[in-house]
Amino acid sequence: MRYVTKGIYFIFPVIWFVMMPLIIVFTGVVILLILITIAKINAFISFTLVCIYVGVMMGLPIETIVEAIKKGMGDTLGLLVLILGFGSMLGKLVADSGAAQKITQTLIATFGLKKIHWALMLTGFIVGIPMFYSVGFVILVPIVFTVAASTGLPLIFVGLPMLASLSVTHGYLPPHPAPTAIAGMFGASMGKTIFYGFLVAIPAIIIAGPVLSPRFKKIKATPLKEFTGQNILDEKELPSTLISIITALMPVILIGFSGLFTKVINEDTIFYPFIKGIGDPVIAMLLSVLFAIYTLGIRRGKRMKVVMDGMVQAISSIAMILLILAGAGGLKEVLVASGISDYLGRLLSQSGMSPLILAWLIAAVIRVSVGSATVAGMTAAGIVLPLASNPGVSPELMVLAIGSGSLMLSHVNDGGFWMFKEYFNISVKETFFTWTVMETTISIVGILVILLLNNFI
Repeated sequence: MRYVTKGIYFIFPVIWFVMMPLIIVFTGVVILLILITIAKINAFISFTLVCIYVGVMMGLPIETIVEAIKKGMGDTLGLLVLILGFGSMLGKLVADSGAAQKITQTLIATFGLKKIHWALMLTGFIVGIPMFYSVGFVILVPIVFTVAASTGLPLIFVGLPMLASLSVTHGYLPPHPAPTAIAGMFGASMGKTIFYGFLVAIPAIIIAGPVLSPRFKKIKATPLKEFTGQNILDEKELPSTLISIITALMPVILIGFSGLFTKVINEDTIFYPFIKGIGDPVIAMLLSVLFAIYTLGIRRGKRMKVVMDGMVQAISSIAMILLILAGAGGLKEVLVASGISDYLGRLLSQSGMSPLILAWLIAAVIRVSVGSATVAGMTAAGIVLPLASNPGVSPELMVLAIGSGSLMLSHVNDGGFWMFKEYFNISVKETFFTWTVMETTISIVGILVILLLNNFI
């Protein structure tokens, strides 16, 4: 008995040491939720406090913690300030001019009121293929708000299918950064990855979108007024359907045009740098805003000062959103700097699971711990890379399994969680019940379809 007792005393500290990083991450998330929901402390301040807590508990010097916070916030805002800034301007123009109202009327006339959420799901999928999630979000959200306001349908019911489409394309399909990079690492066929990705994406979007969203009809979302286009205009005041659609989707058109023509023209031609440049999301958004200023503003008789005043209102409305997203980026970087993603990967890779399930699980655990789908996907890919060369393992399905896992259980350390919460103006609890459930559904349905496909490939 004495030896058993000694064994327990020996084993317990070992288990505690091994599990310590998980405990620190878990308690950090709990503290963040308490600060925001119970103490009612501003989310940006709460994120900063939790960043310091996690860093100190993981043994990082204060200087390293501060540098990680600065890097995480800088990396996050570097792109998002431009994307969300230009996106909010474009959204404001689309809403105020009546273009969103016109697009809404067209969607309802084409699909009918009962199937409007299916129409938005399809729109999100088409827009999401060539476009970063955050870009697609800020372009389409004003349309979603206007659809909900003009039809009286619950906002979550209307919007969730579109967001499910954007999320799936971001996680599963090239040319998005993580799937493209992972496919290159694994030597996967890009064509097969896209084809299999479509087969996985379609059921995941349908179940997480139109099938799931009616369950959330009772949740009352009150969107930002700046993007609802709340003033219903007379038909004669509305821009044409063609101008409305072209202007709203101009970023998609520019990025798609660039992607297509850079593949068919020679890199040595004088036009190549220009065509490639307009495909950059930032340049595409800037050009789209300038185009919208003319088509939905100046061309319709509005004075430049009035148009610019609207831009100021649009930017001021997203200031706190940017700070909250920066806070999430800071926490992500502290977790990465502390080595938590590498630790979790090594811990899980020692099991004897199926390579597909293992790839999904590693990506999922890192996603839950770190928050970033891209970081989770790239880290998991590095860990399971040797498994992709095993006989009988499809590298294309491995790419999709990692992409599926990287979308699992989005919560408070994910910028997308806060973007959804702040734009739709719902509580943290309601965000868990809607956004987190949607992302988890996408991930679980994805891996199930991938395992099914594995039997036929």
